[in-house]
Amino acid sequence: MRTRALVGALAALAAAFAGTARGEPARWPTRAVTIVVPYAAGGMADVMARLAAHRLAQKFGQPFVIVNRGGDAGAIGAAQVARAQADGSVLMFTSPSAILNVPMLQKVAYDADSFVPIGIFASLPFVLGINAALPPQTLAEFIAYARARPGKLNYASAGVGGISHLAATLFVRRAGIEALHVPYKSAAPATNALLSGEVDMYFGGAPELLQHRGSGRITILATSSAERLANLPDTPTIAETYPGFAVTTWLGFVAPRGTPREIVDTMAQATREALAIPEVAERLAGLGVVAVGSTPAEFAEVLRKDRALYAEAIRAAGIPLMAPGQ
Repeated sequence: MRTRALVGALAALAAAFAGTARGEPARWPTRAVTIVVPYAAGGMADVMARLAAHRLAQKFGQPFVIVNRGGDAGAIGAAQVARAQADGSVLMFTSPSAILNVPMLQKVAYDADSFVPIGIFASLPFVLGINAALPPQTLAEFIAYARARPGKLNYASAGVGGISHLAATLFVRRAGIEALHVPYKSAAPATNALLSGEVDMYFGGAPELLQHRGSGRITILATSSAERLANLPDTPTIAETYPGFAVTTWLGFVAPRGTPREIVDTMAQATREALAIPEVAERLAGLGVVAVGSTPAEFAEVLRKDRALYAEAIRAAGIPLMAPGQ
C-alpha cells in the first residue's frame, strides 16, 4: 500500500513538472520586482511608491525595490522602463507628466502607448504656495502684488511640461502675471527651492507643501481643485477667483508594452487590495491624497481622456506642442 501511494505521489509530482515544462506560467512574481519612480527621492511619487511597495512585498513574499530615475520631467525614467523586458520584472510608478505631457513637448524614444496601464493608486490636487518672506497673505493680495512687479517674480515647477508647470502657467496667464519659470528635476528640489526662498511661488502637490504649513517658511494661498479640500476648509480654490480653473493629477502603476495580461491583472488586484487596508487609506488621507485603485480598463480610459485634455491645456497655455513623429 505504501509503495502504491508513493508511486502515485511521484506520478502527480512528475505531471506537475511536465505541466511547467509545457510552458504553463509560473506564479508572478518569482523574483524581485523593480519599481522605477521617474522622479527624485523625497517627492510624493516616491513616498507613495514606497508605501505601495511595502504592501506588495508583504503580499507576494518578494522584494519590490524602488529605483529613482529623476530628471527631464520624468523622461529619463520613463525611457528606461519603455526599454525594459515586458516580463513583470520592471514596473513604473508615475504621474501623467512622464508618459503624457513629455512626449507632447520634446523628442523622446517613447509615447503613452509604450506602456500598459495597471491602475491608478491615488489622485491629488495642487496647492499654490509662496515663500513666507513675501508680504501677501491671500490670493487676491498676491495677484495684486505680482501685477505691480511684472517680470520680478519667479515660479518653480517639477520639470518642463509637468503638471505643476502646466498649472502654474495656466494660473499666471489667467491672473495676468508676468513671472519667470524655473524648472527643477522633480517635486522635491522644487519644494526645497520654495522653502529656501530661491523661488517665489510653486504649485506643489498638496502632500508636498502641506507638511510645511505652519513652518513659517511658506504661505498657502489656494488650491487647484474644483472644490475646497476637506483638510483645508478655509483655503479657497483658484476657481473661486477664476471659474473653471481646476488642475489635479494622479499617480499610478504602468508596465512596459507587451507585459502579459495575467501579470497586469494580478498587480492591479494587489494594488486595490492594498488600498482597501484601513491603515493605508488613513495614511493616504493624512497626506492629503485620495485613494483610487482603478482597474486597468478604467486607467486606460483616464489616459485616453487626459491625453486630449492636456494637449488642449498646453495649447491654451501657449506652449508649443511636439508634432507627431518628430
